[in-house]
Amino acid sequence: MNKQPEKRLISLPGEGPEDVVADNDGNLIVGVKDGRILRVNPRTGSAVELVRTSGRPLGLEVLPDGRILICDSPAGLLEFNPSDGRVNLLVDRYQEQRLGFCSNVVSATDGTIYFSTTTDRYTFDDWMKDVIEHIPTGRVFRRYVDGRVEMLLDGLYFANGLALARDQSWIIVAETTACRLTRLWLKGEKAGSREVFAELPGYPDNCSVTDDGKVWVAVCAPRDPEIERIHEMPLSEREAAARRDPELQPVPQYVAWAMTFDQNAKLVGDYRWDDGAYGMVTGVCQVGDTVYLSSTVGASIMAFDILS
Repeated sequence: MNKQPEKRLISLPGEGPEDVVADNDGNLIVGVKDGRILRVNPRTGSAVELVRTSGRPLGLEVLPDGRILICDSPAGLLEFNPSDGRVNLLVDRYQEQRLGFCSNVVSATDGTIYFSTTTDRYTFDDWMKDVIEHIPTGRVFRRYVDGRVEMLLDGLYFANGLALARDQSWIIVAETTACRLTRLWLKGEKAGSREVFAELPGYPDNCSVTDDGKVWVAVCAPRDPEIERIHEMPLSEREAAARRDPELQPVPQYVAWAMTFDQNAKLVGDYRWDDGAYGMVTGVCQVGDTVYLSSTVGASIMAFDILS
């Protein structure tokens, strides 16, 4: 493996920042385990609590006017307005079905919102059960400015991170337990069609898009032989395996890993650290020449610099 950039950790006053995004001033926004949304100055490390949700904040998106979209499990898709401090519920159900595992969210320039739900069977607290059972109930939705919601994709394996093209011609969803990125075309001759964007050597989580259109993906762990073996079992055996004591569940390798692709799915960056100092990477974003990683494990953000 090629020599990787030097990494550094930014301590947080809270555990488990599942996603990391940047605001318009270059500050980092994270949501931690106890429901707090924090604004972190990456230069000084100082953190300010913006708001606390009622559940577990997962994917985040900062809008141009400073509002923050929050995927919360089990609450649904929320919107935080820092100007008045209020949290508004945008979506919590589809066709009368509760969306208890809203996972990631991105927004278009016209105000359209795209969001994923990992599964219709569990909330975040039971995410490992969905990993083991490997039943494709993940979905991607589109919410229009007028509040209408439509389903764009279903039958996804642990639908997770989203990446929206800069020209909004396509959207990518990470199917974590299928170890792939799936692209849905939104415009042009291919509109409505889906394709495999990339097959991955690990389990993808949240994604982001750089100013020049590259796609970052957080890889929470390499493919795990025991998980792969369980996925080959009949459904009844997978369901039984999912209900074993937590200490008997597979433990994926603890690495820090992120990959980046160009718009043609060519791998242009592969950054991995196996030293155990950071791992279970679930979020990634790039600000200038610095890349920030987040994790549901521990109380820090990892940062490293790359060449332009």
